[in-house]
Amino acid sequence: MIKERPAVRADFALLVLLAALWGGSYSFIKVGVATIPPITLIAGRTLIAGLLLLALLGWRGISLPSDAATWRRFLVQACLNSVLPFTLIAWAELRIDAGLAVILNATTPIFTFLLTLVASRHEAVTGRKAMGVLCGLFGTCLIVGMEALNGTGDAVWPQLAVVLATVCYAAAAIFGKRFAGMDPMLPAAGSLICGAALLLPVSLMVDRPWNLQPSAASLAALLALSIFSTALAFVIYFRLVAVLGSVGVTAQGYLRVPIGAAIGVLLLGETLASTAWAGLACVLAGVIAMTLPARRVAAA
Repeated sequence: MIKERPAVRADFALLVLLAALWGGSYSFIKVGVATIPPITLIAGRTLIAGLLLLALLGWRGISLPSDAATWRRFLVQACLNSVLPFTLIAWAELRIDAGLAVILNATTPIFTFLLTLVASRHEAVTGRKAMGVLCGLFGTCLIVGMEALNGTGDAVWPQLAVVLATVCYAAAAIFGKRFAGMDPMLPAAGSLICGAALLLPVSLMVDRPWNLQPSAASLAALLALSIFSTALAFVIYFRLVAVLGSVGVTAQGYLRVPIGAAIGVLLLGETLASTAWAGLACVLAGVIAMTLPARRVAAA
């Protein structure tokens, strides 16, 4: 029996850790928005994480680009990858459970495929991918639609906000291809700094954070969200992309959803309806069908 190499075990451990960090972010947000308004919470998240990544870049001896064109791209990436989705999810979690948010957010690969199909038309539409799209969308409709049918309309708009955040993530994944050839931590740090620059003035005008009285739990959740689920998660993610390729992009998604839902159930005492579990199964089946590579046909 061949022993598993230590490097392989370490990479797999990082994969599980990344899934836990991103899966746990929804619970951190849930605790944070209890006493910190969504805009201020996300402004703090992007600022702290951006400054940490800047410090890490400085330690590596890498400087941020100085040309205006690159910073305009950072700004667009910030809107798609942090400002809009982070804020939408934080607002939604004022009204819905963290476990439900992580399930709805698992549809990112499906919307990425649909946006790529519409924008560039170079994505091949196979029967397996088509079934994956339909299965994932059905799961999303099962979760959101049942809430409306049950008469709990107050939860429908927050759930749709999470779906819209997922569309933003999909667009960010497509737009992020413009940074090919650049050290991956540069767009991460640059976009987070741009996100903080956009959100901080809004936070000061709307929330007046100097009048807030956040709880110790919310402040701890903000720090954990910024340090672990954003800055550290980015560092791990970029390492996995370098050493594992697409595995680092897709495999953690399979782990993130059940881990995120389990954290909400175990630590926050959340309960998911049977329709949410059924929707989770459909979404995961759709994502797996969308992202698993087709088998190679063996040569005779």
